[in-house]
Amino acid sequence: MIELSKTLDPAQYEAKWYEHWRSQGFFRSKPDARPPYTIVIPPPNVTGILHMGHMLNNTIQDVLIRRKRMEGYNACWVPGTDHASIATEAKVVAMLAEQGIRKEDIGREAFLEHAWAWKEKYGSIILQQLEKLGASCDWERTRFTMEEDLSRSVLHVFVDLYKKGLIYRGYRMVNWDPQARTTVSDEEVVCQEVNGLLYYLRYPYADAPGQYLVVATTRPETIFADVAVAVNPADARYQALIGRQVRIPGTDRTIPVIADAHVDPEFGTGCLKITPAHSVADYEIGQRHGLEILNVLQPDGRLNELGGAYAGLDRFNARKKVVADLKAQGLMEQEKPYQNKVGTSERTGAVIEPRLTHQWFLDMRQLAGPALQVVEQGQVKLIPDRFLNTYRHWMENIRDWNISRQLWWGHRIPAWYLSYSVKGQPQEPHILVAETEADARAQADAYLAQQQGVELGLEQDPDVLDTWFSSWLWPLSVFNGILDPKNKDFRYYYPTNDLVTAPEILFFWVARMIMAGQEYAGQVPFRNVYLTGIVRDKQRRKMSKSLGNSPDPLDLIAQYGADSVRVGMLLSAPAGNDLLFDISYVEQGRNFGNKIWNSYRLLVGLGESQDPNRPASVVEEQAIRWLQARISEVSRELDHLFGQFRLSEALMAVYKLVWDDFCAWYLEMIKPAAGDRISARAYHDTRILFEDLLKLLHPFMPFLTEELWQAVHTRKPKDCLMVAQLRMPAALPTDPDTLAEMAEIQTLITELRAMRQQLGLGMKEPLPLAVHTDAPTLFAQYAELLKRFGSLSEIGQVASQPYGTVARVVRAHTLYLPAPQQDAQAQRTQLEAEIAYTEGFLDSVQKKLANERFVANAKPEIIEKERQKQADAEAKLTALRQQLAGLLQA
Repeated sequence: MIELSKTLDPAQYEAKWYEHWRSQGFFRSKPDARPPYTIVIPPPNVTGILHMGHMLNNTIQDVLIRRKRMEGYNACWVPGTDHASIATEAKVVAMLAEQGIRKEDIGREAFLEHAWAWKEKYGSIILQQLEKLGASCDWERTRFTMEEDLSRSVLHVFVDLYKKGLIYRGYRMVNWDPQARTTVSDEEVVCQEVNGLLYYLRYPYADAPGQYLVVATTRPETIFADVAVAVNPADARYQALIGRQVRIPGTDRTIPVIADAHVDPEFGTGCLKITPAHSVADYEIGQRHGLEILNVLQPDGRLNELGGAYAGLDRFNARKKVVADLKAQGLMEQEKPYQNKVGTSERTGAVIEPRLTHQWFLDMRQLAGPALQVVEQGQVKLIPDRFLNTYRHWMENIRDWNISRQLWWGHRIPAWYLSYSVKGQPQEPHILVAETEADARAQADAYLAQQQGVELGLEQDPDVLDTWFSSWLWPLSVFNGILDPKNKDFRYYYPTNDLVTAPEILFFWVARMIMAGQEYAGQVPFRNVYLTGIVRDKQRRKMSKSLGNSPDPLDLIAQYGADSVRVGMLLSAPAGNDLLFDISYVEQGRNFGNKIWNSYRLLVGLGESQDPNRPASVVEEQAIRWLQARISEVSRELDHLFGQFRLSEALMAVYKLVWDDFCAWYLEMIKPAAGDRISARAYHDTRILFEDLLKLLHPFMPFLTEELWQAVHTRKPKDCLMVAQLRMPAALPTDPDTLAEMAEIQTLITELRAMRQQLGLGMKEPLPLAVHTDAPTLFAQYAELLKRFGSLSEIGQVASQPYGTVARVVRAHTLYLPAPQQDAQAQRTQLEAEIAYTEGFLDSVQKKLANERFVANAKPEIIEKERQKQADAEAKLTALRQQLAGLLQA
């Protein structure tokens, strides 16, 4: 075993081992005879940098991948990045703006050159940062959603779905982001409560000067697009006004008063101004009444020429000026505080505008049915399963997906508009959908021949596809399963095994990937979906840079080491539950690393006996046999916990095995007397056991465990812990008797130490122990261990309490130690207090077991534990009462 430095310093070995693993090809996966285990990374945006959510998500993925690799699977973790249309375009636009360049001035092609250059410079930063975390991705498989094969897959799917009648172009009310100047989906709109104002405006009657109708609105800047005022037909206050004309405040334009049952008589004054271009509800009312549609807003949120004197003003600045002017003209009745929900863009934070435009849509109903069925049938498991109801609700209430975005960076929609004329008369443009311009040209020629028309022009749709339209193909496209479904990689790695992602994109991404998998592979894309929680601070606030409550993950790694951060993230990260992160968890991870490091140094310091024929001592034999049994027991527990994705509990099981069993008990058990050494057998077996512990711990703390693994033995370059094989639980020996015996001995030692402390007897002076027990062989078998840990000079068996001793009942055993100077009354008081406590404990257990509801619903092992508690308490009470009776007779 190699001597190591006194102080643990992760900076000395983390980068070293990561580079070694990579150079040896350990991350690389190729199809072979082994069973595959595949994870595809949720591709971070090329604009992204590592944050705490990434840390949690990718730590979990790496733990799963490393564990499966050590179980003998061909582990393949596919990394990659998403082009992130809105976010990336915004970054490039901002970069150009700093140079005094507008994208509209340089044109699409030149802008895309800048965008690709930006991507090449910054697009892989987050993946490089993941290396510092220890992410064992197959970097040779790194994919990007806009690389050639993946782009061709996207276009192929668009054309295919169009031919199937599922993709269509429609004129709809959509969510418009004025800052990004594009549509966003319903799922990308964040609704929040906002404290605003309700403005009561006076709409003068056209036929009655000086009289007016009061209408309440939150958006006075849109009055220039009003086409009617609506009232509820059942509202007696306004029935006589239906059909009359009112003048829009501050203008000469008149609009009618109409009746519609949608109007809420309780809102405001019961009168609703109707602006079909700027409200979904108003649009529906306008459609029912055949009203004109007027739009007063430009794509960037400024008022257009319809706004008259307010044209060119931003919508919110226009609101302030309109309100001030209406007040000056006596057309403002009053203002009232009003709280309402306002939708904002998830990407830019801009307030969303409803906007009527031509967009491309995907009909989701046909795709949703099979995707819901496979989840309900368990072919795809959501972990935790409480998300099933959310998933079902979304899928049963699914709406068509607006897949077009008014951007330049992204997959350009493969649709062309053919302008043509027949006999000199211009016709409505004909839509051609094709994967390439050449295919579109061929379609155009055939169509013109059929129509006997003359071409006037052929132009491709300027819009790009929603980013999620490429991401939903990710598990398929990274293995080229769309274009070449018979290729070796796709047939071997697909479907993938586990997906680790956040609940907020369960519908955005997870559901859509399931749809795509069913549609294009006839299979689900993954078997399990592990839904992580949100990383929050101690005040339960979501961690974010804007709040200033999120540490920089790279700073944490630099300060504490990647292993400590990984442990800190996982210590309290059960599936689906939010992680209340605190730096103390990382410190706990560091302390754990120090404990392991020091245990290795202690092991080296124990030394090996120079006599190879010296047999192991009884205690050494017992220690080895017990730790072997504990490692087997925990290995089986880990197999069960990993199967249920209870990774936090799995880490804690290994944590306790190392900290409590190995460090606190085992090393103390084999520790030789001063100046002596442990036997060669114990030294050899301890190194093997230590290696077994490192194997179990490696997925959680890969760097530290590799450093120690290499220190235990001098190894060849490819003989790394990362690719060492775990012993499977089925092949591990079981020794329940040893486990039960040691558990009993540990309890006895703990109680003995507590007893000595309470009596003020200390641990320095060895004392004789007398025992009344029905298990004399247990005490005889472990006598040396009890003597060492209990600081005992001898252990004797007795039938009753010896004179001058103090007793303690431990399970079915009664322990007697020499009494300190203490009178009989004090002993009696102590016994009576212990009896009262035990009676209360027994009563609570009996009530629980008498509860029919508890017995009917609890697991059998829980009930058995309660019955054992009852039996132990009854035995203890019997012994305590006998002891008290003897004391009273004395």
